[in-house]
Amino acid sequence: MDSIGFTSKAVESVRQGQCAFCKFLSANDTGKTGGHQAGIYIPKNAVSLIFPTPFEKGANHDRWAEIRWMADTITKSRFIYYGRGTRNEYRITHCISNHFDPLDEEHTGALLVLVRREWEAYDGWVLNHEDEINDFLAMLDLDPAQVGGVIETSPQDEQGLQTQIFQTFASTLSNKFPTADIMSAKAREIQDVLFNHKEYTKNRPDRRLLDWLVMEYRLFRYIEDMQFHEKIRQGFSSMEEFLSVANSITNRRKSRAGKSLENHLAAIFTGNCLTFDAQVVTEGRKRPDFIFPGGAAYHDPSFNAQNLIVLAAKTTCKDRWRQILNEANRVRDKKKYLCTLQQGVSSKQMQEMLDENVTLVVPAPYIARYPKAYQKDIMSLQSFIDFAKAQEGQRFT
Repeated sequence: MDSIGFTSKAVESVRQGQCAFCKFLSANDTGKTGGHQAGIYIPKNAVSLIFPTPFEKGANHDRWAEIRWMADTITKSRFIYYGRGTRNEYRITHCISNHFDPLDEEHTGALLVLVRREWEAYDGWVLNHEDEINDFLAMLDLDPAQVGGVIETSPQDEQGLQTQIFQTFASTLSNKFPTADIMSAKAREIQDVLFNHKEYTKNRPDRRLLDWLVMEYRLFRYIEDMQFHEKIRQGFSSMEEFLSVANSITNRRKSRAGKSLENHLAAIFTGNCLTFDAQVVTEGRKRPDFIFPGGAAYHDPSFNAQNLIVLAAKTTCKDRWRQILNEANRVRDKKKYLCTLQQGVSSKQMQEMLDENVTLVVPAPYIARYPKAYQKDIMSLQSFIDFAKAQEGQRFT
């Protein structure tokens, strides 16, 4: 089965199952953090996937069920709660067969999807390529920043002030989607109104980025549901009309996710008083996402290339990270930076990136999901901002 087939089958499984969960496989899951844990870690917010109720510390609990991996291989797997001693966690073990290993080290950073068909039977999918991952997230309108819990297959019934603000904004749109810039800016505005965390831009930028991404995801889903609910309820006159609408929705979702990351990064850099330009045209009409201190400096032959910083932004990077290597000739043989929401990649991929002078910039909470030996080579958003400020200061000394 090709990647499109796996993706569509996984989406169909989620929609038909009793309960579904997805997460990016971390180095901890695939055994590359140096720890002694075994099996797939299931966070406490997703306990309902494997046990009817959560357990209290003091004893271990387990049960067995079948997992059908990639619609083909079946394993008799153990769902276990470790509650003795210092441990307090849920895991799935015995999920490797002679034909398929979901915890292969090369699956670090892959998207794991688990679906409960019934309490004794599950479907398991490992989407290991960016097209598969992005298509799956788009089809179910999931945001990479929110992956790691039970999948909600319909918009949540939000209440209170947030809903009022969403409704007010949606009423101004005349049944049209706002541009990506407007959507991102509105999400930041709503986040400030609801939580008043403006200081996070400077003192907690990693948290600020994730908060903005989640808020935009919620706002987008609300607007999408408002604008397409009636159309879906009425039905379609032909298969062609249905496919046209479905493709339009999916493409808009994928486009929004990438633009959202770029827009919020730009807002954080501006809030930290950094000098930069976005989407500068370089050689061959390529457009790196961010150049510090900007396009004028990049195109000035007298400007020292050592003081240039080029940063790309990609929601996922397992397959497409090499695209950034030739986006800016002046730093081709120098260090390049890639900000991503990818929650882990394999040791092999990390080494390939380092060999090509690529440094990942990852929200701080995600760094622990990368192979332990390479975590020191990854920058948080805060450390990248500090680095860019220091570089900017050096130009004036």
